Amino acid sequence: MTAAPPTADPVKESGGVLTVLRAEGLALFVGCSLFYVISDSPWELYALLFFAPDLGFLGYLAGPKVGAVVYNVLHSTVGPLLLAIAGIVLLIPYAGTVAMIWLAHIGFDRALGYGLKYKTGFRFTHLGLIGKAPAGQH
Repeated sequence: MTAAPPTADPVKESGGVLTVLRAEGLALFVGCSLFYVISDSPWELYALLFFAPDLGFLGYLAGPKVGAVVYNVLHSTVGPLLLAIAGIVLLIPYAGTVAMIWLAHIGFDRALGYGLKYKTGFRFTHLGLIGKAPAGQH
């Protein structure tokens, strides 16, 4: 049985936890971008790959359940961290570079309030609802 997404306002109900989570996202974005600067990697690669995880939106063409899974796989920190570890273990130089870009994207999204998705629809995230509720809904 899948847990229902939260319906309460997370800012009011959580004592500022949402603010902390969004600040973490901002720190992840800024930190990974700064690491990218000192890595001396090409900015063209950063520009090319920064929004690549958003291709996960295409999963929503198959419905909200598939969309949420695809989006979450591409917007969880697990994937880029595993990529970075694999790059270290297997001596793949650009794996860490791509992982930094990927993590920067995830941080950027979280700072803007785009969290991991519930299967009930794109607007339902672990950071609360995205956008205004349609008329008659809270």
